[in-house]
Amino acid sequence: MSQRPYSDAELDAAIEALADPTRFREAESAVAAAAPALQRVLAQALDSGGWFAESHELELRRVLDLDDKAERETALRTLFAEEARMGLMVGVAVGWALAAELEGQAGGLAKSQRGDQAESQAGAEAETEAGSPAES
Repeated sequence: MSQRPYSDAELDAAIEALADPTRFREAESAVAAAAPALQRVLAQALDSGGWFAESHELELRRVLDLDDKAERETALRTLFAEEARMGLMVGVAVGWALAAELEGQAGGLAKSQRGDQAESQAGAEAETEAGSPAES
């Protein structure tokens, strides 16, 4: 992934491109194949960030202890929505990091291949300059 920051316009254009069902389906298939491993990474990220730690449990207990049924229902819906938003944001961060990691691996492979090609070319040029074994 590019190390430069993205402009709002670039992010908006990329998000708009994902509205194309075909493009999104490809990403969805890749995520589905990697889902078990991604779920572990997401759970670790949420846990290490403290998103479902003691404060979350205390808030859940507070909401469940509300006497007014309508107030409890509203508070539970709010808590669920906050959990979903947090999971989404951490999931996006995990996806972004995964994309950067994959690009780094692909970049490293490309560099390695370029290096191998350069070494081969340099070796061939050295042999040409020294004269090939057939010429000796």
